[in-house]
Amino acid sequence: AEQLVESGGGSVQPGGSLRLACAASGFTFKPFSSYAMSWVRQAPGKGLEWISGINRDGGAIYADSVKGRFTISRDNAKNIVYLQLNSLKTGDTAMYYCGTGLTGGGLRGRGTQVTVSS
Repeated sequence: AEQLVESGGGSVQPGGSLRLACAASGFTFKPFSSYAMSWVRQAPGKGLEWISGINRDGGAIYADSVKGRFTISRDNAKNIVYLQLNSLKTGDTAMYYCGTGLTGGGLRGRGTQVTVSS
């Protein structure tokens, strides 16, 4: 079965950086490389927020809240999507999920927690 597993979360101070990874497996009907992928997050007590998407060819889009600080990328040979988080703010504290689809809405992983605090 198709599966997405996120990793790389943790606790950092404001201004810090993290690199999240999303490993895909079981994509046998359609190859992973054919899927647009995305990252969404959910802060405590809030709804899901889409933050970034990447198409099959590597073209990326970002929410205004993370533009210039976060960078999405993919390695189709390894079936991995990355999200580089720089200049982290306390407001970035959330559970981060990767998923299929440029703006989400498809398969989603279980998430990785990012906590930003001093």
